Amino acid sequence: MILNLVILLSVLATSILSGILGMAGGMILMAILVSTVSVAAAMMIHGVVQATANGSRAWFLRRHIQWRILPAYLLGSGAVLGLFSAITLAPNSAVILILVGSFPWLARASPYVSGLDIKRTPTAFTCGGVVTAAQLLAGASGPLLDVFYLNTPLNRYQIIASKAITQTIGHLIKLVYYGLIIGVSESIPPWFYGIAMLTAVLGTRIGTRLLGKFNDESFKAVSGWVILAIASACIAKGVLDLALSAS
Repeated sequence: MILNLVILLSVLATSILSGILGMAGGMILMAILVSTVSVAAAMMIHGVVQATANGSRAWFLRRHIQWRILPAYLLGSGAVLGLFSAITLAPNSAVILILVGSFPWLARASPYVSGLDIKRTPTAFTCGGVVTAAQLLAGASGPLLDVFYLNTPLNRYQIIASKAITQTIGHLIKLVYYGLIIGVSESIPPWFYGIAMLTAVLGTRIGTRLLGKFNDESFKAVSGWVILAIASACIAKGVLDLALSAS
């Protein structure tokens, strides 16, 4: 019961954070989940919560969604889902933490990100494939998704709304993959999913209301530093877990 309460409080806090920054919440929640339950169960809980949180955020900000991004994004996502379904790959929790933490740093260090703009069709296709692969491998892909918005002229509302709709799709794909293809050994009660979904909607609503306190410049600056700090913590935890398991 205490574990369930900790997870639900984590859902609330991370949903508020994602509502403000458009990312980071899912990354923190995945780090918490893989430290407390199995990888498959973590993926399912995370998928339900994040699909709900992102879906509600997309609804609250629906008039800002850039729908022209979706067709190419979906093609990239579908290609990767087909590949992963063929090989049925499922990493361990320490690897997930390291992957989640590595994405923001790799993205910032890459010399190829300077020209990325999600509004371009090739970029949207690449984004769909890369981000979906990250979600299936690591559960969370917000830091990587952020790279495709670094050089777009969209404002903060358009960025968060567009991220939300594609992330909703990605988490639904993750639920299909881990629920039907990989399979979950634990039995997670439906009532827990229900409460977690309501908590995610509440946190998202609070976060989107707080979004108005930022301007576009401060939003991008703050979100960048926050995500790198969280990424570093995830890498450290993953490396420590690998070291302890090897000893």
